[in-house]
Amino acid sequence: MGLFAAIALFIKQLSLLVSYVKNNAFPQPLHEDEETKHLQLMAEGNARSRNLLIEHNLRLVAHIVKRLWIRTDVI
Repeated sequence: MGLFAAIALFIKQLSLLVSYVKNNAFPQPLHEDEETKHLQLMAEGNARSRNLLIEHNLRLVAHIVKRLWIRTDVI
């Protein structure tokens, strides 16, 4: 994959992520006790808990990306 193709793919994926944030399409964060339980299960090798933690933390990741994206637009 060429450099320009990789950059285009990155921008496309980032735009998709930002659109999810704007539309509130992410699952709600886990409650603290649920998160603790799934962190323990993930540490034991449970792939389902790992994926669940990733999915429920996408809102935070997208929020951070959105803030960084806005800051780079200003600079």
